[in-house]
Amino acid sequence: MLRLIVVAFAALCLMGTGSLALADDAMKSETGNMKDETKGKTKEHKGKKKEHKEKKKAHKDAAPAAPAAPAPAPAP
Repeated sequence: MLRLIVVAFAALCLMGTGSLALADDAMKSETGNMKDETKGKTKEHKGKKKEHKEKKKAHKDAAPAAPAAPAPAPAP
């Protein structure tokens, strides 16, 4: 009877340790996925920021090329 209890306890201890190892692996893979997702969002944000800067520069360069409207003549 005592042997059976010891064997059952040992089996529970081994299964518990195994499940913790599996949980650790699953957590690491999930964390890795989250990091990859964050990197993708950061790259997307940087791309949009660069695009916005280019548009702003193009708009700024185009503004002086347009002729200015003449000032209205003063009424006598």
